[in-house]
Amino acid sequence: MSAILNSGMVDVGMRIWPLLSGPDAGDRIVSWRDGRAVCVPEFLADVERIAQRLPAHGRAINLCEGRYAFLAGFCAAASRGHCTLLPSARTLQAITDVRANWSDTYLLGDDGCLAGFADLIRIPPLGEHVDMPVSVVPELDRDAIAAIGFTSGSTGQPKPNTKSWRNFAVGSALNNTAIRASIGVTENSLLHIVATVPSQHMYGMEMAVLLPLFGAYSVHSSRPFFAADIAAALAEVPEPRILVSTPVHLRNLLAEPVSLPPLAAIICATAPLGAELATHIEARCSAPLIELFGSTETCVIAHRRTAREADWRLHAGVCLQPQPDGTLVHAEHLGQAVVLQDLLETTAQGGFRLCGRNTDLLEIAGKRASLADLTRRLQGLDGVLDAVVFQLDGCATTDVKRIAALVVAPARTERDLLAELRQAVDPVFLPRPLRLVGALPRNEAGKLPREALLAAIGKANA
Repeated sequence: MSAILNSGMVDVGMRIWPLLSGPDAGDRIVSWRDGRAVCVPEFLADVERIAQRLPAHGRAINLCEGRYAFLAGFCAAASRGHCTLLPSARTLQAITDVRANWSDTYLLGDDGCLAGFADLIRIPPLGEHVDMPVSVVPELDRDAIAAIGFTSGSTGQPKPNTKSWRNFAVGSALNNTAIRASIGVTENSLLHIVATVPSQHMYGMEMAVLLPLFGAYSVHSSRPFFAADIAAALAEVPEPRILVSTPVHLRNLLAEPVSLPPLAAIICATAPLGAELATHIEARCSAPLIELFGSTETCVIAHRRTAREADWRLHAGVCLQPQPDGTLVHAEHLGQAVVLQDLLETTAQGGFRLCGRNTDLLEIAGKRASLADLTRRLQGLDGVLDAVVFQLDGCATTDVKRIAALVVAPARTERDLLAELRQAVDPVFLPRPLRLVGALPRNEAGKLPREALLAAIGKANA
């Protein structure tokens, strides 16, 4: 155990460091819960009480719905030397699949989490022992495995990616620098986060779990979805406020006439965000929108202010090596180069442009296109609220992969959408079938797993 440090982000050159760091780490606010601030001593007491319920050995799968409960449970597992597994979804099937391949797992959950497992360890009631604070912080070994995140499955089966505490600490320091430089906030200013994304997703983990652990950030305990709930959560935290969200949630926010309190910034990731949407969001919120680029494999590696710039700016120390089939990402804290399927074009200023994914490119009859560009064009048609263009599996006899589309457009017909799209794209790339649906099968982070798309198009065709 170690006394709380009273400094900035953790010194990543050390082998051992405390679980919590940042300016005034001894008594700063970690979270906002039930209308009040939760400071470090109370948070550590909650962590200790959860840790007492955990087994001596094992890997945690944290299913807590409440963000504060997830944060405390994640730290409780870490205090016992346990890593946390982050399945690609919090469904019975995804969790069962992970447990089938990883031994010694246990489930940790709160009252709002998914039911169906007899061995679920319920966390105790939190915040009931304010008069029994803890002032000593568990220590972390920088080389120990903190978490294993699984990819979303948008291009196939989810794959595991191991993250050490050093990976997380260095990545958090880079994110902290990029965020504060983008909005002009000093290192010691406490920033208050409201996030619409789940903590179990790597983006949610980086923004709503790791930043409050490693720097001067607090996080609201809720995960609001509807515009009114987002506004209410923001109103419960003081300035300067940051909204961490996704394009799907931000579109919903734009569509509702709710009044938002002043924001220092909006942070967005998980899916491409167009400059037009970014401009509308900045105007609505009177705050800069910072888009992040990353993956489960690399975590966040770049950022941009999408309303004002098309090129991405790399985090310090990150280098790219474009290849014919993707891009190698080099960064000292990653340990080894990571291969991304994204095709990136580096710029003279040291940034890059996103050209699509290697699995995204199409070539038919000598002509080329990308699924991302086809999706963007379909989403831009009048009356289209959401859409995606994707490739079906190959025919068993010819291996020809047809292009399909799912569209949310209540006031349009499939025929007139295809007719209008024909004016914007080459006919060989028109999606057939194109099906109208009530909603796209997005997961909690706004992503579209391939299996869900195939199931949805099959159901729409039935």
